[in-house]
Amino acid sequence: MNLEDQRRIIDHPILKEQEYNLVHFEFEGIKYQAKENEMLSSALIANGIQIFGFHAKDNAPQGIFCANGQCAQCTVLVNGVPVKSCMTPTKEGMIVKQVHGIPSLPEDDTEVQFGKIPVYETDVLIIGGGPAGLQAALTLAPNEVDIILIDDKDHLGGKLLLQTHKFFGSVEDSYAGTRGNDIATKLEKEVEEYKNIDVWLSSPAIAVYNDKLVGVLKGDKYVFVKPRKLLIATGAREKMLSFPGNTIPGVYGAGAFQTLVNRDLVKSSDKIFLIGGGNVGLITGYHAIQAGIEVVGLVEALPKCGGYKVHEDKLRRLGVPIYTRHTILAAHGEKHVDKITIVQIDDKFKPIEGTEKTFAIDTVLIAIGLDPVNEFYLKAQEFEMDVWAAGDALEIAEASSAMFTGKIAGMEIAINLGLVKEEIPKEWIEKSKILKSHPGPVVERDCLIGRKGVYPVIHCKQKIPCNPCTTVCSEGLINIKGGGLLGLPQYEGCENLVTYSSECIGCGQCVAICPGLAITLVDYRKSEDTPRVTLPAEVFNQKVEKGEILTVVDETGNILGDFEVYRSRTLAQHPKTQLVTFELPAEIATKAMSFKVQKTIEKTIEEKYQDIIPDEAIICRCERITAGEIRDLIRLGITDANELKAKSKVGMGACGAKTCSKLIEKLFREEGISYDEITPFVQRPLFVEVPLRCFTGAKEEDE
Repeated sequence: MNLEDQRRIIDHPILKEQEYNLVHFEFEGIKYQAKENEMLSSALIANGIQIFGFHAKDNAPQGIFCANGQCAQCTVLVNGVPVKSCMTPTKEGMIVKQVHGIPSLPEDDTEVQFGKIPVYETDVLIIGGGPAGLQAALTLAPNEVDIILIDDKDHLGGKLLLQTHKFFGSVEDSYAGTRGNDIATKLEKEVEEYKNIDVWLSSPAIAVYNDKLVGVLKGDKYVFVKPRKLLIATGAREKMLSFPGNTIPGVYGAGAFQTLVNRDLVKSSDKIFLIGGGNVGLITGYHAIQAGIEVVGLVEALPKCGGYKVHEDKLRRLGVPIYTRHTILAAHGEKHVDKITIVQIDDKFKPIEGTEKTFAIDTVLIAIGLDPVNEFYLKAQEFEMDVWAAGDALEIAEASSAMFTGKIAGMEIAINLGLVKEEIPKEWIEKSKILKSHPGPVVERDCLIGRKGVYPVIHCKQKIPCNPCTTVCSEGLINIKGGGLLGLPQYEGCENLVTYSSECIGCGQCVAICPGLAITLVDYRKSEDTPRVTLPAEVFNQKVEKGEILTVVDETGNILGDFEVYRSRTLAQHPKTQLVTFELPAEIATKAMSFKVQKTIEKTIEEKYQDIIPDEAIICRCERITAGEIRDLIRLGITDANELKAKSKVGMGACGAKTCSKLIEKLFREEGISYDEITPFVQRPLFVEVPLRCFTGAKEEDE
């Protein structure tokens, strides 16, 4: 298949295709094209290949799940060797095959020769090149300390590379109002300016040892790093959810979807359904629409979404149905998911019979939260190393918070090394708490309709850490009551109302910079009856043109009417946010917020009750151990996860219990066993799978 015939995202409102070389590879005897060095999993999906192998236990089809190297769902054979396709760059001439059962190792009569494992000494080793690790390195570097910064990917930036939306938080400390992928580029360039930061890419940390050495696969060579101080900034992994059909290809994590769509510009899906109404789920839905993918719906088990209201409202305005007090009953499909059944739940989270709905989709995305990737941190603490953690490895929060905790950790290490004498400023600690604070309650804010002048209408109704609008106003007319970072922005110092002022110059900067797309501009200077109303837009692949007829909606997606576009423009400072202006009746001018992009799904394809069968749901993806198998062992009196492993192989797979351990804890709780009574899995090196040849060391001529 030629590249132009593949499932590629050609026109994206935010992202641009980078230059690349074409390569050819073979999969199951058929030749395909790919971009050189793109991850093999992305190349396969771009070519329409969703099944990467079949499980040895029951021949179940296997696809991707995390696309982040944390599981082993995407394993394929490359030139006869099993590899994770999501961590393997595509090269010219690769011979790729599906895994059928347990692969046989190729014959090799080469005599094994052992050599030395090199040891690199450094002042500080930072594991993780995402927002926390980068900010920590930048805080430390001016003190002329030797730093090794390692990451398992081929680019710095971590999850920032997957974020095409503008960030919340503080403009000063976390680049609020700037898109995540642009922040990654800024931080990477700043790191490159320091000669004392030695960056190792495609170099995963493997283990932490009791002699205070850290094992690292530096490219394809295994080495030790001996740091005086160690910082763990390894981020988070996605939580798994257990339900019938949860391992069918096409059911995977929201982060994997963002990797495919936003990092690699692969159109992995046509119709998606999201599970989870936190910020990750809401943002992923928005990213899908930006990529031209239909979002059929989103379910959230709680009475309301846990993410920011401005994120939720963006989806509703774009026509996405959000079902609160609902959950997934099952995913359906033989070789790939093709339907999803959801159901309403009661106060005890039990399905309510008769409320089931089944939708035709091709992808189910799990976005129910994150777990810290903290095994390195815990092991380093156990071995009494001088270790710190930052970002999600310390505490799950937004990326803006991760950057700031990285800054604090960098300063703490500098103080510990004796390079800095002053203490961490108290305002840093306070700001760190604010940046990771949960969203406040929704506050209704009435608008005083003054048919005079021009002014911004601020639709933000929830206290979240965010201040770009207050910093961008050249006239200083937007403020947060009491100052600071956490609060509701207001125009002209009005406490809870939005009013007008002739001092506003109508520049539109506040409309363009708002991360929540929650500010509009109303201009009565030409007409008091039909003011010109400017709305932000970021999801059209082609520029909105004057004269188009669009369906204008309010903050939650209620239709206000069809209106002609008066003008569409972008500002030089924010070239990827369109400012679309309409001439609207005055009675709806302050209500208008956006326009519909996709039609709301009004009718399901099938309504049929399907009883949930939790015992059939897969808990351990690697060994395909079901909830029923584990529950039977728990009922025999087993409270030690290691004994469960010995009797059932649960947690013994390639991922090292990364995806199943939390689900097993949940099963214990369901059986009435408290966390204190459980003996958890013993975490042992190695934390990442490594070919045995890497441990033989370098021969003298290779040293």
